[in-house]
Amino acid sequence: MTRKIIATIVFTACFFIISGSFFIQNSIAGTAGEIDAGADAALDEFKQNIKGGDEFLQTAKGVLVFRRVYEAGLLIGGEYGEGALRINGKTVDYYNLIAGSIGFQIGAQAKTIILVFMQEQALTDFRTSSGWKVGADGSVALITIGRGEIVDSTTIKDSIVAFVFDNKGLMFNISLEGAKFSKIQR
Repeated sequence: MTRKIIATIVFTACFFIISGSFFIQNSIAGTAGEIDAGADAALDEFKQNIKGGDEFLQTAKGVLVFRRVYEAGLLIGGEYGEGALRINGKTVDYYNLIAGSIGFQIGAQAKTIILVFMQEQALTDFRTSSGWKVGADGSVALITIGRGEIVDSTTIKDSIVAFVFDNKGLMFNISLEGAKFSKIQR
């Protein structure tokens, strides 16, 4: 391919990611009450479906809950969601998640993401950033738990862990690499 064709493809991809993100963001923006209600529902689902989930969350320094992260793609993909950061069971801030990708992909889905901050320093670094990106600003360990297994804070040593669900349950082979979290006002 010539450089002109490659530049055109890259420009077009960027245009669709930016405009798609703007459209999605403005069409699904929630109020503080809606985000909190979604976070409550997601946490209830987590506690019901993950053995030891309630005890695990009690050991966390903070929990960032996204009830619905929408993902769509046709060669170029994007994700957007809004969530609540909870410390000691109370919402202290609201965040959005934005991610883009290029590659073979087609379709759309909604998923729930729960980030659990196990160490105070990781939570402080996240909260004081002006936009926190997975992989660049810190790493997130995705936890996959099989049927019958129990989540246990004594065996998990990562500072930030994530659980990703869809309508069928805990999702595997998912990556949050490159996802950016930014504080929003609600």
